[in-house]
Amino acid sequence: MMSDVLTSMPPGFVMMLAALPVIFVPHHFRELFMLAVIGMSAWSLTAGAGDHWVVSLMGLELVLYRADHLSLPFAIVFHIAAALNVFYGWHERRVTDHAAGIAYAGAAIAALHAGDLLTLFIWWEATAVTSVFLILASGTQRARHAAMRYLIVQVLSGVLLLSGAAMIYSETGSMAFTAMELGSLATWLVFIAFGFKAAFPLLNGWLQDAYPEATVVGTVVLSAFTTKLAIYALARGFAGTDLLIVIGCLMTAFPVFFAVIENDMRRVLAYSLNNQLGFMVVAIGIGTELAINGAVAHAFAHIIYKGLLFMSMGAVLYRVGTIKASELGGLYRCMPWTTVFCIVGAMSISAFPLFSGFAAKSLIMSALGYKGLVAAYLVLLAASAGVLHHSGIKIPYFAFFGHDGGHKVKEAPFGMLVAMGLASALCIGIGSFPGLFYQLLPYSIDYNPYDASHVVGQLQLLIFSILAFTFLMTFKFYPPELRSTVLNTDWLYRRVAPAIGRPILSAVMAVWRSFTCAVAGYRDAILEAVERLMHAPITGPTVPGRAVMVQTLVLVVILAIGYLVAG
Repeated sequence: MMSDVLTSMPPGFVMMLAALPVIFVPHHFRELFMLAVIGMSAWSLTAGAGDHWVVSLMGLELVLYRADHLSLPFAIVFHIAAALNVFYGWHERRVTDHAAGIAYAGAAIAALHAGDLLTLFIWWEATAVTSVFLILASGTQRARHAAMRYLIVQVLSGVLLLSGAAMIYSETGSMAFTAMELGSLATWLVFIAFGFKAAFPLLNGWLQDAYPEATVVGTVVLSAFTTKLAIYALARGFAGTDLLIVIGCLMTAFPVFFAVIENDMRRVLAYSLNNQLGFMVVAIGIGTELAINGAVAHAFAHIIYKGLLFMSMGAVLYRVGTIKASELGGLYRCMPWTTVFCIVGAMSISAFPLFSGFAAKSLIMSALGYKGLVAAYLVLLAASAGVLHHSGIKIPYFAFFGHDGGHKVKEAPFGMLVAMGLASALCIGIGSFPGLFYQLLPYSIDYNPYDASHVVGQLQLLIFSILAFTFLMTFKFYPPELRSTVLNTDWLYRRVAPAIGRPILSAVMAVWRSFTCAVAGYRDAILEAVERLMHAPITGPTVPGRAVMVQTLVLVVILAIGYLVAG
């Protein structure tokens, strides 16, 4: 009976329900409880393909649980990420990270199985509301400001999605979440809503602004779900949309330049995350079965190896107290395991053979080649070299090697090491046994990434990129690590909007204060006149004027009640 209930319930829903009880479970038992809940949610995936929970509400048919070949791989890796996050945060006694993290993961997993746009909207907004607490939990003023900006952007995305869904319903009479074509205002609104969460160019500032301000555990959790949920939504709704190829190419190239000059290592990884999303968006734009497989495979691998890199930098921040490249270095001596795991993540994101990035990225590059998209192929090839520079080399080099920062710290906590070790094993396993990995993908394919052309071509790219980095570092051409904050498109609302908005707000507030002062003056004058009237000489004992007013009001209320009862 219990298994039947679980298989009919949308995956992730039980995780949302568990967020409140998590608060009251003692430390350590809390983590075991969360792992059990994640396992119960994962059991729901055994229901198989089909619509498992359909309800009718006010004439609308809502599909609360739909499973198919596209949702399954995303659901699997979301559950894996949720479990890894529990291990990673095992040392953390603060309950906010745990409760918000499991609720956020549950909302994202439930959103994967929404069969209609209204249900998708509900879970879409739930991911925003739950995830913002991971940023607020840092407790700093910067985090609070970043959290509010993040929430505004995420809620705006939901508003656009709901507006588009309502217009689609008025045009078609259905809210089913299926493939769409750009051509009406409704589909454009949905497309832009997805674009916000996918961090399209000019819509991506929230990502680099908010993620690095979250807690040590919170940043790892955030890296897994929101943007990959958007990738899933784009694959579901807009596969084969040519515009996505252009957008994806811009996404791969645009963040590279910021990542190279950025000093905050978690912000470097946030830019790198944006860059990697571009590969997935390009693949969705191509729209062939091989390309969709590539997008899904890359999203799957990316969640794990990007989470691994964020974990390693989070461990450094937890032990050292800073994540600035200019203040780190030499940590390989006191944090050897974290160093090894970081290098595994770096080799995975750089697509070294035998690591997960190679198995995933090869699908996308092959899909581009088969379609003859030479320009896009060259852009992604150059972006791949950039990835090696800012994530494959810069992250481990400046954190663990480079100049010696003089830090004498302990190795990361055991739970962090377990999470990083499991993620590293997955990165190596996916890269070493790609055939097993490809069985999870939406479409059956007969593809071998380890042919001579793929391996030799990728090794050439990697070797020459390493030589270029070595040359730049040796001759002091590489941009130095500066104590600075690099603003991206968030400059528009962090600098321009306040500069324009503050004078306008000050003028409005000045008018409002004048108005309220005038009203207060008239009010005081009336009260004084009434008090003088109440204090006029009369026969018998006198009472204060305010008391008379209160008594009069009470009498009026009593008379009104009596009149109503009598009537």
